[in-house]
Amino acid sequence: MKSLHIVSFTLLVVGGLNWLLLALFGWEIGNLFGGMDALVSKIIYVLVGLAAIYEVATHKNNCRACSGGQTM
Repeated sequence: MKSLHIVSFTLLVVGGLNWLLLALFGWEIGNLFGGMDALVSKIIYVLVGLAAIYEVATHKNNCRACSGGQTM
């Protein structure tokens, strides 16, 4: 399960950086693969969305601060 967490966290970072690039420069990562209508871009966006759902569902178990473990 740890590897799934690492993959989903990485996808969330990609999604966050995409939003940052879009807000600052009007450019998004999907442009590398042919824009929003390209199949590869859609797959990336779907995976980022699924990663967000997974992290929301499993956050309390994975987060030390939220699960009552060691705090910052």
